[in-house]
Amino acid sequence: MDDDRVTRRRVGAAEVRRANRGWWDTDADAYQAEHGAFLGDVDFVWCPEGLREADARLLGEVAGRRILELGCGAAAAARWLATQGARPVALDLSAGMLRHAAEAAARTGVRVPLVQADALALPFADAAFDTVCTAFGAIPFVDDSAAAMREVARVLRPGGRWVFSVTHPMRWIFLDDPGEGGLTAVHSYFDRSPYVEQDEHGVPTYVEQHRTLGDRIRELVGAGFRLVDLVEPEWPAGHEGIWGQWSPLRGRLFPGTAIFVAEKPAGG
Repeated sequence: MDDDRVTRRRVGAAEVRRANRGWWDTDADAYQAEHGAFLGDVDFVWCPEGLREADARLLGEVAGRRILELGCGAAAAARWLATQGARPVALDLSAGMLRHAAEAAARTGVRVPLVQADALALPFADAAFDTVCTAFGAIPFVDDSAAAMREVARVLRPGGRWVFSVTHPMRWIFLDDPGEGGLTAVHSYFDRSPYVEQDEHGVPTYVEQHRTLGDRIRELVGAGFRLVDLVEPEWPAGHEGIWGQWSPLRGRLFPGTAIFVAEKPAGG
C-alpha cells in the first residue's frame, strides 16, 4: 500500500466501526483463501505460531459449557468447541466473515449459532456464558477495548473465564515486515495512536488499535477480572510459514502474540 495511505492517527469510534466492518466484509474471501487452510474448518488455533487449544487447554474444561467466541471470523474455533461437547455461540461484526462461517458449517456438518453484533454491545443477558474467548478477534479493532472488557464481564458468569489473543504489544515498535526490515525499532511503544489505512480521500478503511501490556492488565482489572496467565507462544521448530509480519526470523527473536487468561471472581 502507498505510504500516503498508511498513517497513525486518532480516529472517531464511528469511523473505526465503519472502517473495520467494511474491511472484513470486503476482505473475507481473500483472508480465507490465504489463511483458511492454516486455521482449518474445525480447529482452534490461537495464533500464527500455531498454538492450538487442543494442546494448550487455556479455556479449561469446555464440555457442557456455554461459550461465546467473540470476533469469530469463520468460526472454526466455535465449531471445534462444539465437537468437544461445549455449547458455543459465534459472534462477529462482519457479515462477510459470517458468510464463510455458514459455508464451513454446511461443508463440515458442524453447526453453531451465528450472531452478527458489535463487541461493544453484546446482545446477551448478564451471566449468559461460562467462558468467552477470541483468537485475534474484536479486541484489537474496537475503539474502546476497556468497554469491551466490561461487556465480556457482564455476559460472563461469576467464576467464568475470559481468554483472548492479540498481537504482542512490543511488535508495535517495529514495521509490519517479516524480514530484516522488521528487526529495527522505529515507533514508540508508548504511542497509542491507531494504525490506519485510508483511501485517497483520507477516509479510514482499516483501523487497528495499540495498547501496552500494562494497558491490557488495567483494562482487565478495571472490568473486575483476575489475571491468571499471560502466554507468549514461542516460535516452534520446523514452522516455516509466514503470516503477515509473523515469520521464523522474527518469531525466534521476540514474541509475536500475547494470550491473556483471566477469570471473573466467583463472588463477582
